[in-house]
Amino acid sequence: MTNLLHIPPVWLVTCVFLAWCQGRYFPLGMSVDHPLTHAMAGLMIGAGLLLIMAALLAFWRNKTTVIPHQTPERLITDGIFARTRNPIYLGDALLLAGLTLRFDAVPSLVLVPIFVWWIERQFIVPEEDRMRRTFKAEFARYEQKVRRWV
Repeated sequence: MTNLLHIPPVWLVTCVFLAWCQGRYFPLGMSVDHPLTHAMAGLMIGAGLLLIMAALLAFWRNKTTVIPHQTPERLITDGIFARTRNPIYLGDALLLAGLTLRFDAVPSLVLVPIFVWWIERQFIVPEEDRMRRTFKAEFARYEQKVRRWV
């Protein structure tokens, strides 16, 4: 069970499930159900999936690991990684926000900043520390040039 807690998609799925339950069983009289909201949700979900796919393709092309607690063999700084250091986590956050809107789970929107905080604390900071030790000056230059999120 402990190993499952070290996999970011588990946290995403948990948050999505909580938002779905809240929207379905405890709407609390709050709603943003509107065609414009559905369009925004669709754009967020689509953008999140595109970010994730672009990042996974970059990992595959560079033949390095996508697993969070392993040290990558290469530092990827081109493609989507030239815009954000964490395209998968950014994609996850967009997916969570989009699905939460789609479920019309307004109170559950609070899960988005909580998810971002947790992912940053549990995954991003340790990953970046590992990359600083591994790639030294190359990561320092990359970190100065490209923001963590957007």
